[in-house]
Amino acid sequence: MGNRNSEEGRTVTDNELPAQSQNPVKAPEDWTTGEEPMTGPQASYLKTLLQQAGKPEAEFDPSLTKAQASQLIDQLQQETGRGTGDGNGAG
Repeated sequence: MGNRNSEEGRTVTDNELPAQSQNPVKAPEDWTTGEEPMTGPQASYLKTLLQQAGKPEAEFDPSLTKAQASQLIDQLQQETGRGTGDGNGAG
């Protein structure tokens, strides 16, 4: 999806934007907020993924950081097939 350039009346793609204007993907360990506690939505989603992966509820660690939670979410999505876009998962 691009940004509208009203002067020329055309859509500008992200590839045409300067590098600092693009939305780069950073590794969770490089996030400036990565050491903050995980968010409520992360915690809720982790609990759901743990359940779907057949893991015991005791594996949920409420002290995870945002970065740690994100990495665990990625791992559990692969294990459960959620969020992979292959049509087999519910996410």
